[in-house]
Amino acid sequence: MLIVDNALRARAARGEPIRVGMIGAGFMGRGLANQIVNSVPGMDLVAIANRTLAHARRAYTDAGLEPREVDSATELDAAVAAGTPAVLGDAFELLKATHLDCVVDVTGAVEFGAHVTLAAIERGLPVVTMNAELDGTVGPLLAHRARSAGVVLTGADGDQPGVQANLLRFVQGIGVTPLVAGNIKGLQDEYRTPTTQQAFAEKWGQDPYMVTSFADGTKVSFEQAIVANAFGFTVGRRGMYGRDHDGHVDELTGVYDVEEVQALGGVVDYVVGAKPGPGVYVLGTHDDPKQRHYLELYKLGKGPLYSFYTPYHLCHFEVPNTIARAVDFADAALTPPAGQHVDVVATAKHDMSAGHALDGLGGYDTYGVAESSRVTGDERLLPMGVAEGATLLRDVAKDEVLTYGDVSLPPGRLIDQLREEQDKLFR
Repeated sequence: MLIVDNALRARAARGEPIRVGMIGAGFMGRGLANQIVNSVPGMDLVAIANRTLAHARRAYTDAGLEPREVDSATELDAAVAAGTPAVLGDAFELLKATHLDCVVDVTGAVEFGAHVTLAAIERGLPVVTMNAELDGTVGPLLAHRARSAGVVLTGADGDQPGVQANLLRFVQGIGVTPLVAGNIKGLQDEYRTPTTQQAFAEKWGQDPYMVTSFADGTKVSFEQAIVANAFGFTVGRRGMYGRDHDGHVDELTGVYDVEEVQALGGVVDYVVGAKPGPGVYVLGTHDDPKQRHYLELYKLGKGPLYSFYTPYHLCHFEVPNTIARAVDFADAALTPPAGQHVDVVATAKHDMSAGHALDGLGGYDTYGVAESSRVTGDERLLPMGVAEGATLLRDVAKDEVLTYGDVSLPPGRLIDQLREEQDKLFR
């Protein structure tokens, strides 16, 4: 976002940096902390909240700063006023602080993330969420709540949904009608587990459950649901088309049935193995024959589909752009304007017996697949974002999609209340 760099430099020159609070200090949080501290003039990471303080402290020390430990919003404000970064264990005390311009959710936790997001909206703080699991479950409702409060709630630049959103906006801006928004993956195996992914996770210093959610298709399902909800797309079938394709992404213009995706109003999808990757692609049409002549001249082919792609996604490197867009321009990188179009539904990784309590995202029990929200509602399918901790009421078979009737949910959860409210508001 070329306008953002100038805005941040102007803030740096005025001595008025954007003051950012971060909630969560895992692998991605550490990367974001280092990026803001060492590479973004005009922005200060003033505080990190994490239930394990050592992790919050590490995020700062890895970036070359020594933080102060605080217990309250009052102490946090004093630290910010003194120019000292702070760590604390209570995210809700962070949200009460006065000297704060934006908060970033880097937790990946659905229930906790819901509480944090609502508290930030009530506080009137712009929220940048890297919590795709929460966004794909109740993002439309949270976005509605934020709009009603005059607050920006946005997904993040850099991760694949945000990269797709920027590319979609570019494509729309030149008069092309996007029909496919896609994600390029290197691996898809629904039966991966934290055990199979342990070595990879250790090599890169990541959480094996998070790595498993990448490998088993849950993460890409959430990511594409987010894009679909923001742009009014759907899926071509349960699980998306999800083809293997070892050629160039441009070759995908000949793979899709144009009339089919037009009739659906546009679809989200993914491919495994396409080049260049990992990145994203958008395929679209142009109604004007004169412009189609120019597009062919500019080497985009004869149509009717034209290929646009970004060959990388840089995750935390671009999140400061989102923060600046939200704070200085009230511009959301990615947000659903209305109701849910695509859900992520829980599917059994193995045969399970009645009485079994389901584990979490990227675990041993379930993987998530994308499904149209109409089908999800009609069949009362169980959203992946509410499946953790649910107890099976009957035996289920491997690859069976779970329904609300198959489980007993833990009592008193906010995420279930929000999901019910979302369904009533938009259906």
